[in-house]
Amino acid sequence: MNHIIKLSFFVLLLSGCSQQAENEKEVPASDQSITIEIKAVNEDVIPIGEQTIAIVGATLIDGHGGEPVENATVIVRNGEIWKAGQSDSIEVPQDAGVLEAEGLTLMPGLIDAHFHLGNQALPTHFLRNGVTSVRDPGAWIESYANVRASGEPTPRLFLTGPHLDMFPPAYPKNSSIVRDEIEARGQVKKFVAQGASAIKVYFRIPPEIMQAICEEAHQHGIPAVAHLEITSATDAIHAGIDGIEHVTSFGIDMLPYRDAERYRQAVLADNNARRNGRYEVWNSIDLNSSQADSLIQLIVENQTVVSPTLGIFEYQLEGENTDSVKAKGFEKMMAFVGKAKAAGALVVVGSHAIVPYSDFGWAYQREMELLIESGLSNAEVIQAATMENARFLRIEDRLGSIEAGKQADLILVRGNPYEDIQAMYQIEKVMLNGSWVPPLEEEIRD
Repeated sequence: MNHIIKLSFFVLLLSGCSQQAENEKEVPASDQSITIEIKAVNEDVIPIGEQTIAIVGATLIDGHGGEPVENATVIVRNGEIWKAGQSDSIEVPQDAGVLEAEGLTLMPGLIDAHFHLGNQALPTHFLRNGVTSVRDPGAWIESYANVRASGEPTPRLFLTGPHLDMFPPAYPKNSSIVRDEIEARGQVKKFVAQGASAIKVYFRIPPEIMQAICEEAHQHGIPAVAHLEITSATDAIHAGIDGIEHVTSFGIDMLPYRDAERYRQAVLADNNARRNGRYEVWNSIDLNSSQADSLIQLIVENQTVVSPTLGIFEYQLEGENTDSVKAKGFEKMMAFVGKAKAAGALVVVGSHAIVPYSDFGWAYQREMELLIESGLSNAEVIQAATMENARFLRIEDRLGSIEAGKQADLILVRGNPYEDIQAMYQIEKVMLNGSWVPPLEEEIRD
């Protein structure tokens, strides 16, 4: 009898193990990943404003691209927007601190889709110049340790971890090498666990591995973006890339194949071949070709986000700058952005943080100017800087516009940027999470 009981137990045990193994086979490892809420790495340490604040009499630009609301009032409570609309429709609470804002424009805080930590002081300068959120696509999360520990006010920091690249990487210090699909998926999981809110793919990654990176990133609910340049943007879009960084990433798709291959091989042999080579590529592109039209159509159909970062490529013919190829190449970069936007492409604002024709801390405003020179309207650029960027970062549920229930990241500017984008250089006050950001000391600002 004991033998029968033992045998029955053994059969049941084997059956259970077999069923468990079968269940494990049915669920791929990537499917076991947990989708995260996209958060800034410093989210938990940004102070929440405790005072009720009423901003009264401002011209309101809400971030959605519509006409400004004159004589508006916005009420902020506990770090969030409580009410927003025309002043005659909103009663100001008796306990509110009132800020009279007549002559000023109230806007959502600016969001930077492409920021780099070229200087430890930059995040604070950007914040005081109106940029309340930044995404750094391509730096170790540990690189921001000193910024986070400085005690200085900083924007919301959305980080990606280093570039995922293949050997030899373009920027070894800011790269993490992957050699196959398994390593690529593993790297995505590691950086997500560290707090990455997106994944950045660099230009030596082939489309097959890029597709694995995109799939793994999407399993975790975060976007994948890419700097391409020698990888076809068409291949990257088909692989699932959500956003493409730098206008130069689109160049080889509009070249004759032989010319594109010549450029690819030059860059594979020497990363520095890009420096002048990208301008030569763009100088030779025909933006009225069927190749250009097909590429733009693909971008629009797939809603691939374009982050041009024009400022880092800007070249003006002045002084010692006499290279007409560079000047013409840059003109065509801007023309491409304008043409893509006119066709319906999603264009956002990314500053690159430090660029040739901008004072320290003002690269974002320079990028806004260049987008307008490319053919976007002031309203389109402001929407790109706020709500479109919030959608790109997948934080539009709580940032990017001025409406009840959203986090109170706000800026007040002198003048009306819908009429003159130069108003974006006249930042009067910045609010982060319902608290006013203290201004720089006057001698430092100068």
